[in-house]
Amino acid sequence: MNYFVHESSYVDDDVLIGDGTKIWHFCHIQSGARIGKNCVLGQNVNIGNNVLIGNYCKIQNNVSVYEGVVLEDYVFCGPSMVFTNILNPRCKYPQVGSKYYKKTLVKEGASLGANCTIICGSTIGKHAFVGAGAVVTKDVPDYALVVGNPARIVGWMSEAGEKLKFDANGIAICGKSNKKYKLENNQVREIE
Repeated sequence: MNYFVHESSYVDDDVLIGDGTKIWHFCHIQSGARIGKNCVLGQNVNIGNNVLIGNYCKIQNNVSVYEGVVLEDYVFCGPSMVFTNILNPRCKYPQVGSKYYKKTLVKEGASLGANCTIICGSTIGKHAFVGAGAVVTKDVPDYALVVGNPARIVGWMSEAGEKLKFDANGIAICGKSNKKYKLENNQVREIE
């Protein structure tokens, strides 16, 4: 076992945890979950059945990652942010089981700010940044910075997490990484 699980946490059967991952106090990792290498799960994190989590993810305190959610590599989930997996929950008419769940995909390097909510069925693009408290109700493009309720695009972020400032030709250079980006048709892509 080349990972750490605090003694107060529970790991069910049929769970895979990658090397170097740390699971802190009061967590529950449910059956079928797959967690990559070098991840950090803060206090009171719940990972649902069959959830897939990539490598180098950081999931802060009080986050539940429900079945139907996939986190690619390098995803950051801020404290107390919320995932959902059913669009119309009703206790009187229960929808139990994965056939009812709407899938949510969080792509590589995305950051989900503290207390934001991701409505199920959404895809959060590569290196996108969801601001604290935002409510995401639809897909977020790669590199987009979204805030508010409902979340709307207010800017663009580099892979390194720096807000991009585009020139008249739609070109921006990240001050941290020196990577170049192009804004065209309300989409951002990295260029050579």
